[in-house]
Amino acid sequence: MTISGAAASAPRWRLVAREGEDVVITTVDADLDVTHVQRRPRERWWDADDAGTRWVWSETNRWYPGILATPSLVARCHDLRLAHAILRRSALVADADALRAATQWDVAGKEEAQPLTAPTLFDVEGTSPAGVPDDPEEVLAEFRRQQLAIRGSSNAARLRLLVAAESAGALLAVEMHSAGVPWDRRTHERILEETLGTRPSPGEQPERVREAAQRVRAALQDPSANLDSQPKLLRSLHRVGISAESTNRWELAEYDHPAIAPLLVYKKLTRLMSANGWGWLDEWAADGRFRPVYVPGGVVTGRWASSGGGALQIPRQLRPAVRADPGWTLVVADVAQLEPRVLAAMASDDALAGAARGQDLYEGIVNSGVVRTRQEAKIAVLGAMYGATTGDSGRLVPALRRAYPRAMGLVDAAATTGEQGGVVSTWLGRTSPRATAQWRDVQAAAALPEATESDRTRARRAARDRGRFTRNFVVQGTAAEWALAWLADLRGRLAALPPVGANDAARNSAAVFERRPHLAFFLHDEIIVHTPVVYADAVADAVRQAADGAARLLFGRFPIDFPLDLRVAQDAAKS
Repeated sequence: MTISGAAASAPRWRLVAREGEDVVITTVDADLDVTHVQRRPRERWWDADDAGTRWVWSETNRWYPGILATPSLVARCHDLRLAHAILRRSALVADADALRAATQWDVAGKEEAQPLTAPTLFDVEGTSPAGVPDDPEEVLAEFRRQQLAIRGSSNAARLRLLVAAESAGALLAVEMHSAGVPWDRRTHERILEETLGTRPSPGEQPERVREAAQRVRAALQDPSANLDSQPKLLRSLHRVGISAESTNRWELAEYDHPAIAPLLVYKKLTRLMSANGWGWLDEWAADGRFRPVYVPGGVVTGRWASSGGGALQIPRQLRPAVRADPGWTLVVADVAQLEPRVLAAMASDDALAGAARGQDLYEGIVNSGVVRTRQEAKIAVLGAMYGATTGDSGRLVPALRRAYPRAMGLVDAAATTGEQGGVVSTWLGRTSPRATAQWRDVQAAAALPEATESDRTRARRAARDRGRFTRNFVVQGTAAEWALAWLADLRGRLAALPPVGANDAARNSAAVFERRPHLAFFLHDEIIVHTPVVYADAVADAVRQAADGAARLLFGRFPIDFPLDLRVAQDAAKS
């Protein structure tokens, strides 16, 4: 399939690097030849007229924060480090030897690092090494390596689109950190007080936490039970006949004992206290803005991660604290069943796409007579994508295979490839990590004539685990690509709206965002836009149009819906 707009010829690029006290700007044409070199003082290198330039730099989070402070927005960039991580591993690249040899551009500490079975879908790639090159010659050399790799690949259009989307995401990550999520301290404090009690003195617990702890210790008949140490808590539980092997709330809930209910309450309260209590509020949202540190491409599938503040774990309970400034509002949108819809489009499965068209996908599967209830449909779909083989998932997945053979065939084939030690790729060409040498050694040991049954069992388990990983890699990774396309399109539409009068209430945010709608938050399939009220309808339309545009960009005319749960409200509370 040809991806619309992805194969356009490259315009001139401007590479930015540092040399001594100067910033060196190297202009490169479409043939990768240098046409101009300019030096500017490091303190005054940026000019507002440069905003429309297609910049190439080592890392967006090293160069862009200073530009935002001017204040200016960059239209487009090429992030060399993020692109390097994609291209050096992509199965679409015919010859990646030169990229793999340029280890100075690798992410620190993650060179093919995987556990024995497989990397989890949520493994963070890590932070970049401090020594990522910023000198002009190495920046130019890496850019040429990357462009030659793309041009010589088996699908240059898709890789160009993937690298462009990844780089746009890097710009947005810096922008969202700078703008921050509007956060109402009084609402947050009210929720904490209603849930935990008044703020305690340093080193003490809130009153409701203490009360729950007292009830647990009374039920355990152990006044000195340590509820915060798992080994010690388990010993206390075992003494009263609760033979749990962990303090996981799902396992604890299986036991009928008077200590369980208050213990679950205690765990819930202390989790809120430690993750988003008063200390979190003082550290992360003291100025009325929550400024998480996003890590684009931080997960092996291309999903984002966060290196601070728990941006990817804002609990439902605290979402009312995400509140727009006076005169502004929030446009909150999330995609229904993003990954199954992406799977239908990738597989060109008209039947599954038909079940999703104009309705809840799980309800559509029920209406098609495949399963009886929405819950069964959800269990079956998630089981198919994540490789569940037992319980309800194992019972229901065969029905999906009969109803949607193309979609199920795609994930089954990805699983088989993984089990055999191969790699799989997303729609645009991000490729899974290779099987580790340790994994291959386990498989080889099981094939030896003297192998024991234990060796063979271990190898089968490792193969199944890797197959589950690759099964979902292709879906989760392509969903991340759709989300990046959505974000990049929306970013452009928001930038096209003219700024309004300055907003005094937002004086603590970056000046560039005080007068215009901007993305404030992103989590996998959900976005929050902070906008002046006057632009609320225009922003809502832009969010919908960007979602439609992302679908067309990736999947052309294939008839798949990506419906949005979109609401315009003063806060981000979920009903």
